[in-house]
Amino acid sequence: MTADDVLFVLALLRRAEADVWVGGGWGIDALVGEQTRDHRDLDLMHRQDQEAAVLAALAAAGFVESLNWRPVRFVVTAPDGREIDLHPLVFSDDGSASQASPEPQRPFTYPSSCFVTGTVRGTLVPCLSAGQQVSFHQGYEPTERDRHDMAQLRRVFGIATHF
Repeated sequence: MTADDVLFVLALLRRAEADVWVGGGWGIDALVGEQTRDHRDLDLMHRQDQEAAVLAALAAAGFVESLNWRPVRFVVTAPDGREIDLHPLVFSDDGSASQASPEPQRPFTYPSSCFVTGTVRGTLVPCLSAGQQVSFHQGYEPTERDRHDMAQLRRVFGIATHF
């Protein structure tokens, strides 16, 4: 997934009036303001109540659903292999959100302050905050990509990470 792909998908969803936020590796690169590694996919958080618009816009661009782990997440794939990992969020009146998790009694939480902006190739994009990224990189054995991403957050923001 290239920077141009990311910007194309975000523009497509903006035209569909769907609110999305970039997470994962591209989200971290957006926060630091530069691409620091190759990315195999694009992680997007979206408003669950806008899911039909998200799916219609992506389907029009050739993406088809390739994995369904709803209500936690699902994946759409383009014919050329590009993948988008979609995470449905349910928002509260205060601007915070929650996402279903594999443990139903422990949903993932998103404080309203975690919805920020970063840049991809100089273009402002909605993304998740550094603190939220650190929070989501806990509780599992990290990959080399995870270690790289956390190192970028330490380098740019001077924040502590657990690995």
